[in-house]
Amino acid sequence: MMREVEDDTQEWIAGKHPVMEALRSGREINKIWVAEQAQKAAQPIMLEAKKAGLVVQIVDKRKLDQMVEGVPHQGVVAQAAAYRYYEIEELLARAKESGELPFFLLLDEIEDPHNLGSILRTAECTGVHGVIIPKRRSASLTATVAKTSAGAVEYMPVARITNMAQTIDKLKEAGIWVAGADVGAKQDVYSSSTKFDMPLAIVIGNEANGIGRLIREKCDFLIKLPMNGQLNSLNASVAAGVLMYEVLRQRLAK
Repeated sequence: MMREVEDDTQEWIAGKHPVMEALRSGREINKIWVAEQAQKAAQPIMLEAKKAGLVVQIVDKRKLDQMVEGVPHQGVVAQAAAYRYYEIEELLARAKESGELPFFLLLDEIEDPHNLGSILRTAECTGVHGVIIPKRRSASLTATVAKTSAGAVEYMPVARITNMAQTIDKLKEAGIWVAGADVGAKQDVYSSSTKFDMPLAIVIGNEANGIGRLIREKCDFLIKLPMNGQLNSLNASVAAGVLMYEVLRQRLAK
């Protein structure tokens, strides 16, 4: 079983790039372990850690394998304070401070940590102001998510909420339009009538079942990606990526 969290106050970060991004972002790190065989490749991390006054311990690679079992660590593992989850109000304030049209992602029970990590990485690249996930039946911020996000988890605020339907209501009250990505939608994302130049939140559904019925009914409008092959759906992170870049494309065109 993958050992990613030691307790409620600590997280493991695995891999050269995720650990370096954690250091650069000012994340509270307790200790860093570097495998004997990886010392040369990890020199930039060791120098950064020294500047921050952090302890770096050189160990056998097998110790790192045990720390983050199943996660590719490239000979570098850090133990850090647990990721902080944000409140919805903080995400709204962040969007307002940016001076840009608000743009959020709501992930309706995305359970695969690799999908969540990939989505966070694309979200950070496309100007998303925050990602919202439910507390139940959803991947959370773990070492696998951090590794897959290539460090984006250090910069992309994530809110973890109890009730997705109530959260949608709260976003609507704040003037946000909510669009649901649904394979059964009539409106094509590339249709000339599909406009994203508004305060927007896009809902991406579960890998297997899509958006739940109640959440679908809460959306202001539904959109779909055109399908031209034998399959009728995309991987959740791929679908989310296409939609995020279409929002960015339309906004840049303005």
